[in-house]
Amino acid sequence: MSAVIGRPDKKVKETSFSWEGKDRSGKVVKGEMRAAGAIVVTSTLRRQGIRVTKVTKTKIKGTIRDKDITLFTRQLATMMKSGVPLLQAFDIVGKGHSNQAVGKLLMDIKMDIETGSSLANAFRKYPLYFDALFCNLVAAGEAAGILDDLLDRLATYKEKIQAIKGKIKSALFYPISIIVVAFIITAVIMIFVIPAFKELFQNFGADLPAPTLMIMALSDFFVDYWWAIFGGIGLGLYAFFYIWKRSTAMQRIMDRLVLRLPIFGEVIRKATVARWARTLSTMFAAGVPLVEAMDSVAGAAGNHIYFDATKKIQIEVSTGSSLVDAMTQTNVFSNMVLQMVAIGEESGSLDSMLSKIADFFEAEVDNAVEALSSLMEPVIMVVLGTLIGGMVVAMYLPIFKMGQVVG
Repeated sequence: MSAVIGRPDKKVKETSFSWEGKDRSGKVVKGEMRAAGAIVVTSTLRRQGIRVTKVTKTKIKGTIRDKDITLFTRQLATMMKSGVPLLQAFDIVGKGHSNQAVGKLLMDIKMDIETGSSLANAFRKYPLYFDALFCNLVAAGEAAGILDDLLDRLATYKEKIQAIKGKIKSALFYPISIIVVAFIITAVIMIFVIPAFKELFQNFGADLPAPTLMIMALSDFFVDYWWAIFGGIGLGLYAFFYIWKRSTAMQRIMDRLVLRLPIFGEVIRKATVARWARTLSTMFAAGVPLVEAMDSVAGAAGNHIYFDATKKIQIEVSTGSSLVDAMTQTNVFSNMVLQMVAIGEESGSLDSMLSKIADFFEAEVDNAVEALSSLMEPVIMVVLGTLIGGMVVAMYLPIFKMGQVVG
């Protein structure tokens, strides 16, 4: 007699469907259902006495952003601390979420858990939204029986990282947006306004001032080659971002240049160190071994210079060096950071010291961004005033000159 070796059932992927039909009384009814296919929806509803007339796959609206994952982590941590069962917590968050894409993601994760998967393994199936650090901390919490505490720590970590990223983006967005607006205004003046003045000046019958001639020549260039200017800028930006996304060497060069920028470079460096220290503190406090934690710390740094430095630290620590000695050899950390890490190692409170380093640099970034915002406003006003005002004065110089002659 042949024996059949049992195999675990393969998980069937379910999709959301919208359906419409008539019940036993002939009343039109509508609804939504998650199932493996339209046939399953039809047969399920038929058993309920509903004659299905239409079944369509539900289109998922919305995109999943990092702040959605941060909010979900905080909600899950809060509910688990309140004693809400894990599956029920996923139901509450998933079904009540305004973003359909997030709701579908959470329902898919819940389904994995229902089929016997651990929470960490369920998260690992979606690396686009849950990185190695997130999954490792959840796994550590499940193994130690302190999942609610680690989820709370993870939520705090993500909230702080999200906040510091927002600060950096706001610091960079303002000057970039002003540069774009200034270029558009300049292009409009060059293409549409200056030619009108040029036609007026052709009837003067006198020599025009040098600034006026220079502005008119620049305007002629814009009028004749506007397509090349805008096309070249657009193509250049596309090529830059295309290469930057696909070339690690290009990313390293840009990260090094960014750190050397005047004013902005120091702010970005402080934000990177804050993120680095916050990540290592969170991993170390969760009981993750230092060498293993360095993989997540390197990825969370957000800068290739600090990524490479962290990998060197990992190698040095794995061969027996102390953390502070390994950090010193990289030459990317300030003396204050090295001293606090040394104190943390000697006193056995490394996670606490790293957290204080992160707090300090996050406060430094806050202060720097506020100072930059105050400083940028007058600087931008001066630049725009000089640029736009210079063109206006250059075009009015012939009129002033003619007025002096007539007078």
